[in-house]
Amino acid sequence: MQALTQTVFPCYAEADREIAAEVAAFLERGADVRVFLEEGSLAPGQDLAEKAREARTADTVLVLFSRHSLPSPWPRARWEAALVHEPAAEGVRIAFLRLDDCAPPRVLEPRFDLENSSLAGLRALKRWVRRAALFLDPSPCPRVPGSELDLELLGAALADRPGSDLAPSLELALDFADSFRQDFDSVLRLDCGARSLASLAGDLAAQLDLRLEGDLANNLERLREFCTSRRFLLIFAEAGSAGPAWELAFGGRCSTLFVEGPSAMPPATGDLVAAQHALALAQTTADWTEICRSARLGRRLTRDAGRLAECYEMMEQWYVAAESRGDPHVLDEAAREMVWILEAWGSQEEAARLDFRRSLESGDQMMLPFEFSPPGESPPV
Repeated sequence: MQALTQTVFPCYAEADREIAAEVAAFLERGADVRVFLEEGSLAPGQDLAEKAREARTADTVLVLFSRHSLPSPWPRARWEAALVHEPAAEGVRIAFLRLDDCAPPRVLEPRFDLENSSLAGLRALKRWVRRAALFLDPSPCPRVPGSELDLELLGAALADRPGSDLAPSLELALDFADSFRQDFDSVLRLDCGARSLASLAGDLAAQLDLRLEGDLANNLERLREFCTSRRFLLIFAEAGSAGPAWELAFGGRCSTLFVEGPSAMPPATGDLVAAQHALALAQTTADWTEICRSARLGRRLTRDAGRLAECYEMMEQWYVAAESRGDPHVLDEAAREMVWILEAWGSQEEAARLDFRRSLESGDQMMLPFEFSPPGESPPV
């Protein structure tokens, strides 16, 4: 079940409406909150302390200080209860924004400096509103010399709002992920290379702790539903200019960063990746024994993990390779696995057709359907 959208109530003078609207739009784009902008404007004769009491119906209160909204003088007795003690007692988060050269009480924290619509101040505010969400560091990486402008451009495209972009190197992509880690719930990296869409979807689901046992189309739809509602950063290394990874740019709240070219950093490896690579090259590999070993290993790993779309893909590749080599035993073994998966997906007709073909190729005797006749009656013609 998805959590309810967090609400933010800004308290501001009507003369500051323009900058209040900028703050609201920035937070709604990048922090997935609902901002009560219209409700936050001070009524004639109303002060910020009174409006802050009204704002505590929201999850988070923002008090915007400026020369238009800050009374002078403003005795501590008029604001301390409303801005300090009462929010603390009720568990309401409250922050203070300085819009110009005014001088709000120094004891009010946290404070964010938004003079001249400071982007650094807006980002710091957004991260505070997001509560500095948990960051999953993909891997340690060195800073890329001279990358400040590239990082800023990526930040504007992917961190300040959801979006997709390209990075010239994986090193820069991971540098960006490290620099803007507080803007995302999680950062997930997939090494694409020559891998298939089914294998990339399986890897992404595994990183998200999702067990997807459906066919590829159903798995992609479930991933889309899961990712579009979350502030993820997906990094696809060696994605190519038109590879299968581009189908995993889900949109919604999720940002995606593609690295087209090769990387000097080593890709992720493992038994499953090796098995999938071996099956993908089965038609051009001479060592049939090694191919069969990889196929059986991949079958076990994918079945145990519930990654049936990948298992089916590998069995198809194994089946085709067995046909070209004239190996009836492997044809039967691969086909049986494919039939089992199709039945698990509810594709009974396709499973029956494949099983019939398997029986013909393996020499199994299939029983033809017939009707029973009651005793004393002739069988139907």
